[in-house]
Amino acid sequence: SFLYKLVLNSKNGVPVAENFRLEQSTIPDTVQEGQVRVRTLYLSVDPYMRCRMNEDTGSDYLLPWQLSEVADGGGIGVVEESKNNNFAKGDYVTSFNWPWQTVAILDGSLLQKLVPQLVNGCLSYFLGAAGITGLTALLGIREKGHVTVGANQTMVVSGAAGACGSLAGQIGRLEGCSRVVGIAGTDEKCSILVSEMGFDAAINYKKENVAEQLRKLCPGGVDVYFDNVGGDISDTVISQMNQNSHIILCGQISQYNKDVPYPPPLPPDTEKIQKERNITRERFLVLNYMDKQEASVLQLCQWIQEGKLKVRETVIKGLANIGGKFFRSFSKNKAKCNGSRGHLPIQTS
Repeated sequence: SFLYKLVLNSKNGVPVAENFRLEQSTIPDTVQEGQVRVRTLYLSVDPYMRCRMNEDTGSDYLLPWQLSEVADGGGIGVVEESKNNNFAKGDYVTSFNWPWQTVAILDGSLLQKLVPQLVNGCLSYFLGAAGITGLTALLGIREKGHVTVGANQTMVVSGAAGACGSLAGQIGRLEGCSRVVGIAGTDEKCSILVSEMGFDAAINYKKENVAEQLRKLCPGGVDVYFDNVGGDISDTVISQMNQNSHIILCGQISQYNKDVPYPPPLPPDTEKIQKERNITRERFLVLNYMDKQEASVLQLCQWIQEGKLKVRETVIKGLANIGGKFFRSFSKNKAKCNGSRGHLPIQTS
């Protein structure tokens, strides 16, 4: 089995290739009672993993990766041998703590069985649109967005071309928002958001004046802000939010490589606006809503099957390439907006 290990921590900086090492190792021949041997099919690379490279992750729900140990994250595989009554050879399974290795022996209690038909056979969707990424978008909007059908609400999504952002905009519409505007970093991304993802408009923050475009595209102000990026872009959006509006605090990619608390505090002027307008900005952890996971996944799958939720994925093949994608998620020229795009399936076989 090939495996990927963390060999050097990276506090308050951008991850580089030297932080990881690809090794070849043998796994035990014998599968113990309750265990299964799985062959890895897909691994997911996500921005939050940057936090796991520090001894202090800055989070009470994320454990740090240990030096010289195999890294892990969301993964999908197929059972090759089972000594667990809940799983049989050929079953597709997933875990939030899947080791970054090609073959592994796992405790069956850590696994969930997957039904490929729910996502039209696209297994990798269970790591994205029908997985933790989709759940973050859906539950974030339902629990923190206070979207009401018929209320004529306008939603703005930053990092809108990312995995979570592109889903959030579509879900905002499906849940009842009358207008959805995205913010992304290239003309191509903005075009895709409007032509394929159903956004009403999109702003290229690298070429356009975001404040001016927001005033033009959201003449009635902003009621719901799905915040994937933090930083200057969020300060600009917040300045145009309405009284009693809501921020869904999903990610802060512009802050991930900085040694600051999460969620990072707002600048004084922005904080003053937030308080004066009674704008909610609460920390959102999807893991706190796992009692709603099953029903929410089924809703996401239904929308996918009905063609109401469009999914775009880039799949990189080979475990050896997982590091390159991870490092690019945090390169300086991408740190402002593209990081939320980070969910990216790595096909290992």
